[in-house]
Amino acid sequence: MMSAIVRFSIRFHGVIIGLACLLIVYGLYGLSRANLDVFPEFSPTQVVIQTESPGLSASLVEQLVTQPIETTISGTVGVESMRSQSIPGLSIVTIIFDESTDIYRNRQVVAERLATLANQLPKNIVPNITPLASSASTVLGMGITSDKRSLMELRTL
Repeated sequence: MMSAIVRFSIRFHGVIIGLACLLIVYGLYGLSRANLDVFPEFSPTQVVIQTESPGLSASLVEQLVTQPIETTISGTVGVESMRSQSIPGLSIVTIIFDESTDIYRNRQVVAERLATLANQLPKNIVPNITPLASSASTVLGMGITSDKRSLMELRTL
């Protein structure tokens, strides 16, 4: 098989050179149209809604805050998936949109849907859309403690 390819390449070297040139031109064309960025976005197109509900248990937060938000957002066009977390005093709903959609339009649509939700939530509880997170933002924060080292030594680790 390999010897047949080599024989063909030697016999029709003009065709091989032409194909190589076409491949190079196509590669340069693709490179010129590529979206290049110093810090490319690799995070999914997502909108995060955080709602503080002081004094409510996790089950009440789920029932009174998280579920109404999920129900209101669930019909939005372009939603790929939705995750939620209910803890005492806080509801977090993460909506992941299709990559081809515009994040600013998605945020606007979610904000409009949340505005219609105001009379269904308990009094003084307002859902907030968190600011956009960039790929250049902090990815991981860590806390370190030690019984043997001072705070200054821990800072230099």
